[in-house]
Amino acid sequence: MAHLLTHGFFKAGLFLGAGSVMHAMDDGVDMRRFGGLWKRLPITFATFGLGYLALIGFPFLSGYFTKDAIIEAALDRDDVWGWVLGGVAVLGAGLTAFYMTRLMLMTFFGRARWEPGVHPHESPSVMTAPMVVLALGSIGAGFLLVEAFPLADWLEPVFGEEHEAAHVVAPLTVGLVVTAVMLVGVAAAWLFVGRREVPVPAPVRVSPVTRAARNALYADTINESLVMRPGQWLTRALVWVDNRGVDGAVNGLAAGLGGSSSRLGRTQTGFVRTYALGMLGGAVLVAGALLAVTSG
Repeated sequence: MAHLLTHGFFKAGLFLGAGSVMHAMDDGVDMRRFGGLWKRLPITFATFGLGYLALIGFPFLSGYFTKDAIIEAALDRDDVWGWVLGGVAVLGAGLTAFYMTRLMLMTFFGRARWEPGVHPHESPSVMTAPMVVLALGSIGAGFLLVEAFPLADWLEPVFGEEHEAAHVVAPLTVGLVVTAVMLVGVAAAWLFVGRREVPVPAPVRVSPVTRAARNALYADTINESLVMRPGQWLTRALVWVDNRGVDGAVNGLAAGLGGSSSRLGRTQTGFVRTYALGMLGGAVLVAGALLAVTSG
C-alpha cells in the first residue's frame, strides 16, 4: 500500500513531465529527435529527474523505501516462490534503471536533434506547478510513509497489528544488492546510449534483444495468442450456440405455436351462417355414411 502511494507521486510526475516535453516539442514523441532539453526546460528536467530517481530506487528517495520493503517481504517467505518473486523484482529494478536512464539521456542530454522550426520552451506554471508538488512527494513520501509515520500503524485497525518477521536476508543486504543492480542498469544505459551519438533514424539492423524491446518484449503478441484470440473464438462459438441453439429453439417453438393458432383461428369467423353451413355439411356426411352402412 505504501508503494502504491509513493508510486503515485513519481509516476504521475513522470507522466506530466512527458506531457511537458511533448508540449515543448510541438507534440513530438520521438526521443531520437530530442536531446539537450535540460537547458531549455529546467523545471521539467528537475522534476522529471527526481521522479526518475525515485522510480529506479535511488537511495533515500521515495521508491527506495517502499520497493526494497516489497523485495524483503518476498524473500522472507523463505521458499521457492519467495526467491523467484524476489529475484524477478530485483531483475525488474535493473531493467527499470536501464530504460529510464536511456530515456533521460536521449531526452535531456546529448546533442540537440530536433527538427528545424521546433523551438523548445518551458511549460507555463499551470503545468509545472503540479509537477513541483509531485516531485516533492517523490523525494519525501517514502520516508514519511515508512519511517516517520508508518502506514502500517495507520492501517492497523484494518489489517491487525504488524508482526516483526524474522528476516531471511538482512534488510541492509537487500538494499545494497538492489542498489548495485540499479547502478548496473544505469551504467549499461550509459554504455549503450550515453557515450554514443544517438542516430536520428532508428537503425534497421539490430540485435534480437533490441528487436524484442521495440516490440514490448512481445507482450502484446503473447497476450493476443494466449488470451485474446482464444477468447474471441470462445465468444463466437457461444454466440453461435445461443443464436442457433437456445434462441433457435425458443423462436422455433414460438413460431410453430403462432402459426398453428393463426390457422386454427381462421375457422372461427363469428358468422352464424358459416356455422350453420358447417352443421349442414356435417349432417350430410353423417347421413351419407349411415345410408352407405345400411345399404351394404
